[in-house]
Amino acid sequence: MSTTITTVGLDADDTLWHNETLFRLTHDRFSALLAGRADPEVIEQRLAEVEKRNLRLYGYGVKGFTLSMIETAMELCDGEAPSSVIREILAAGREMLNEPVEPLPGVERCLAELSERYRLVLITKGDLLHQEQKLAASGMGDLFAAVEIVSEKDAGTYARVFARHGTGAAQAVMCGNSMRSDILPALEAGAYAAHVPYPLTWAHELADAPSGEDRFIELASIEDLPAWISKIV
Repeated sequence: MSTTITTVGLDADDTLWHNETLFRLTHDRFSALLAGRADPEVIEQRLAEVEKRNLRLYGYGVKGFTLSMIETAMELCDGEAPSSVIREILAAGREMLNEPVEPLPGVERCLAELSERYRLVLITKGDLLHQEQKLAASGMGDLFAAVEIVSEKDAGTYARVFARHGTGAAQAVMCGNSMRSDILPALEAGAYAAHVPYPLTWAHELADAPSGEDRFIELASIEDLPAWISKIV
């Protein structure tokens, strides 16, 4: 029986525009700020542990990351982080929130083409206000039929989103850069999935690619997405 794709879900950060590069630069800035307290490897490891611990409380995004940097600084300074360090961390967080949105190559052309044939749904994690601001700043908001900013991406999330805004997961494609969040749970929900790697990936989002899955493909560029979807039968 043939499959008719009606809906295309797209991740936002590091799929449509740059994001992880900015986080990495801020990580480096944070390590330099605390250079006298621990080696860079120890600082990075401690920050990663604090971030992971705080995800269930703060969720994803710059604000939660900023709070985790402050908490890490307090731990590394035995509860007495200098006010100058806290000010620098807060300044770094504000700069991240104000950073201009830079779409990745080929994204605007790809979305314009897809929007002529399919219902596009933005499915992203992160802070609600910041993600809405980034979408507005990208100039691509009008191409989406719906926007879902979720606390977590699992199979249930994709099943609900594709039922709410489409004709179900079986007639949907999810495209993103995270194997853990964009690909594996979408496949579990019954959708097709296209992985478009970004040069940098947050450790929390790493996972092995599925094997022997004919509903999955890894693309060199998002520009290859329309052609692949058109071949799904």
